[in-house]
Amino acid sequence: MKILSVNAGSSSLKFTMFELPAGNVLISGNFEKIGIGNSFYSIKLDGEKIVKEKDLKDHSIAVSTLIEELIDNKIVNSLDDIDGIGHRVVHGGPNFKESVLINNAFLEEFKNCIEYAPLHNPAHLMGINAFMEALPNTPQVVVFDTAFHQSMDEEMYLYPLPYEWNEKYHIRRYGAHGTSHRFINKTISEKLDRNDLKVISCHIGNGSSLCAINAGKVVHTSMGFTPLAGTMMGTRSGDVDASIIPFIVQKENKTCEDVLNDLNKKSGLLGVSGVSSDFREVQNGINEGNHRCKLAFKMLCQSIANYIAMYNNMLDGSDVIVFTAGIGENSVTMRRQVIENIKSLGVTIDEEANGKRGEFVLISGKDSKIPVYVLPTNEELMIATDTYNIIK
Repeated sequence: MKILSVNAGSSSLKFTMFELPAGNVLISGNFEKIGIGNSFYSIKLDGEKIVKEKDLKDHSIAVSTLIEELIDNKIVNSLDDIDGIGHRVVHGGPNFKESVLINNAFLEEFKNCIEYAPLHNPAHLMGINAFMEALPNTPQVVVFDTAFHQSMDEEMYLYPLPYEWNEKYHIRRYGAHGTSHRFINKTISEKLDRNDLKVISCHIGNGSSLCAINAGKVVHTSMGFTPLAGTMMGTRSGDVDASIIPFIVQKENKTCEDVLNDLNKKSGLLGVSGVSSDFREVQNGINEGNHRCKLAFKMLCQSIANYIAMYNNMLDGSDVIVFTAGIGENSVTMRRQVIENIKSLGVTIDEEANGKRGEFVLISGKDSKIPVYVLPTNEELMIATDTYNIIK
């Protein structure tokens, strides 16, 4: 089957087409600046990247252009050759606990999920509507970032707040990056030939989250009601005292929304370093002797280490720690420092193995009490696989 995996943003549309069940990538690409001028798109095919400029007024034009490229490049001969489409959706609210086939009933219920991710879910819906209009006879599936975390127990997902807030408004821990954490758990379990692993999955990128998993069931995850909670990130603060918000509202004469924007977009690595939210640029600042870049690096690594230690305790001892995502897969220095910060757990590092980037590798020392791996994530394949299994 030829399955298209899609991630629609407010002004972007990323896609990858797979041949399943083999999992081969046939074509991938990204449409950018949709609806905001100077739009263009890029396609990766047979190891070559092609960039084309095109006026993309809305997602419908992006979708029709994508279909034209699939046919022109002989990926498909007609629309009938597209067997299914899988859509990444950030938030499924309290009710969607697994991937689902899109139909009218789903679209009606999904409206209730908009308020949980007002910056993301409306964009996903635009993408869904555009594909449904262009391919009305093709089965389409939604894969939620929050679904995997729905297996948490009540005492783990509830906040110590008035209980009726959850009853009335579903205030609880939802988490994010669930598709990535599910992929990591599935893949490391297959590679180690075990289905009972206690896994600490560390998805470290511009947005970061950790997840404690016991035999496929989520025990806890670091992001919360929104992706603002958890570890320090590229521009997000991670966990902070909520009382800071009204304090800054008064001191800076800002609104609550202004401060939340600061916590989401002006904090984290960017806020502390004053240089960039890009970890690589912060690393360059460290090499140049920038104190604030060094400070940001130390704070990031310590916040990751703190969650690993907490999750090791929750799991009553983990079987494996896995680093993934952009920084997790590629930053030798971050992994080294985090492992140094959890040495009390008996974790050691193999410096030569840790020097590798972007590949599956064991980076812990032979004497390490907990094995530590690097494992590239593949959310797109997970979305395509869910779609394949549902429509099959």
